Amino acid sequence: MDTSKEAIVAWCQQYLADLLEVPATSIDPTADFDRLGVDSALAVALLIEVEERYGVDLSPEDLYDNPTLEAVAAYLHEHLPRNVA
Repeated sequence: MDTSKEAIVAWCQQYLADLLEVPATSIDPTADFDRLGVDSALAVALLIEVEERYGVDLSPEDLYDNPTLEAVAAYLHEHLPRNVA
């Protein structure tokens, strides 16, 4: 699995696009989640999927502190277990 920041952003873009029923290209990775229409329920869904996909434990505060897909990807990339590659 590609765990580069770019790959994480792309996966998150596609995941949110599927949830929001919009094209992935319409998901701006630099936009705040609230601007993208991500409410607390969608944020929790994203959090759960990211944890399962990448094998990390995240808290809702991690999303609050990193309010864009790019910020989440950078945070996640930094905190990934070293055996995920």
